[in-house]
Amino acid sequence: MLKLDSRDPGFQEAWARVCARGSDEDEAPVREAAATIVADVRARGDLALLEHTRRHDAWDPGSAAGLALGPADFAAAYRGLPAAARRALSLAARRIADFHRRETDARVPARRDAAGATLSQVVRPLERVGLYVPGGTARYPSSVLMTAVPARVAGVREIVVTSPGVKGSGEMDRWTLAACHVAGVARLFKVGGAQAVAALAYGTATVPAVDKICGPGNAYVAAAKRLVFGRVDIDMIAGPSEILVLADAAADPAEVASDLLAQAEHDVRAVSVLVTPSAALARAALAAVERQLADLPRREIAGRSIEERGAVVVTRGLSEAVRLADAFAPEHLALHARGAAGLVKRISRAGAVFVGSSTPEAVGDYLAGPSHVLPTAGTARFASPLSVATFRRRMSVLDLTPAALAALAPSVEALARAEGLEGHWRAVEVRVAKRASARARRVAPAKAKAAGASGAPRARAAAGGARR
Repeated sequence: MLKLDSRDPGFQEAWARVCARGSDEDEAPVREAAATIVADVRARGDLALLEHTRRHDAWDPGSAAGLALGPADFAAAYRGLPAAARRALSLAARRIADFHRRETDARVPARRDAAGATLSQVVRPLERVGLYVPGGTARYPSSVLMTAVPARVAGVREIVVTSPGVKGSGEMDRWTLAACHVAGVARLFKVGGAQAVAALAYGTATVPAVDKICGPGNAYVAAAKRLVFGRVDIDMIAGPSEILVLADAAADPAEVASDLLAQAEHDVRAVSVLVTPSAALARAALAAVERQLADLPRREIAGRSIEERGAVVVTRGLSEAVRLADAFAPEHLALHARGAAGLVKRISRAGAVFVGSSTPEAVGDYLAGPSHVLPTAGTARFASPLSVATFRRRMSVLDLTPAALAALAPSVEALARAEGLEGHWRAVEVRVAKRASARARRVAPAKAKAAGASGAPRARAAAGGARR
């Protein structure tokens, strides 16, 4: 584990390297392999899906129909779980839905401005979304809930999932299927990797094309999402999981260590960082990590992650620790410090913040409420967690009266001609001229009538004078 002290002369350079972590699995060979698979699925559809499933997942679906599961399969898996498992899934789904229903969309209410233009912005759900759920060697029912439930709350009409079956058999984990039942998933396709992303983007005879692909995956999935972006939308490019724990001298070393290891056990490439102004806490937390690793079932994975990708930083004080945490822009930020709630206002760049020792990141992974799909690799500088907004699009609505168009026309003319786009101005001019012409036609008879009415008495008076 890398050990740094902000007082050391070479600290800034070393800290910059820590902050530069990312999904560097996605190197040229991965990109090239993913591109080949995506092109193959785009060209050959189901035939390519079957071939890549046999090659990469080591099982034979027989036909494309063998890749698909539906609501009856989901319900059967749900009924087959113990009661405690069903309660846990239902509780998680309910809490996730309750949280995301409180989201406020970026609607702009209709308002008529001084010129007479009525302007608004409305929000509409996407029609169909595809969710990638990792599988094969592990189960992630929580990923189903954390993506499908916000999509359902958003009003998405059809939610489909792709997830690789168990390597060598193609069996699908009951927990994952039961989560599909609870979350309202329409169909699940037992396909993984770049081929699943390609199928969702371009569609096959069996897998429908979607409007957006969401959910984390391995380097091949990330590379494929990059390749199909533009054909479909994507949520983000997810890298290895990460956590930054900010702790002061009063923090419990065992709790700090448990948060670091909870991330490290995900993957050997997971990133776990401790930043603290207390050298004593740093030493105690590292010792606690070693003790807890000893009987951790995934100790080989977690141990490699801590050793190769972990870091502990001792700072000059808490203020510097907060600044470093914000610069790191972590996926998960755990605040183990006195007055932790007060530190939140000093943080602007993190996927999710876990406040105080009673809020372990693990609760956020499963059922706290906010989606656990978060920006990684420093992208929290500009990206946001998956939410209801992920599954909706905004649409502007403009409604001008003829008078409003006439009032704005001179400025449109000036701007259009400044940009050399005469056609833009003519599209306005033809309407303004039409209105002016119609108005002139309405006004002319009225003026003639008025003129005639005012001239008649004079004529009569002149005639009368002549008679006299």
